[in-house]
Amino acid sequence: MTEQLCVVFIPALSVALQNAETNKGSPLTESEALKIRDQATCVAVPFDVALGMEKDRGFRDLVAEDCWNEWQRLRLTMKK
Repeated sequence: MTEQLCVVFIPALSVALQNAETNKGSPLTESEALKIRDQATCVAVPFDVALGMEKDRGFRDLVAEDCWNEWQRLRLTMKK
């Protein structure tokens, strides 16, 4: 039986997007956000390792497959 692998972004995808938006000085476009996601460094690790990394990080990262929508929701919470 093959162990389930999970992709983990390093640094967290949300951090990479936040840094890119800060550097840009304006909101990212969807194509910019997806390009950052597609070019980001990530590792495939067993699910339990991914959970441990998330716990150590202290927050849940964005789901890569729904990156744009999740980024829009996170941006709203960061402004509050």
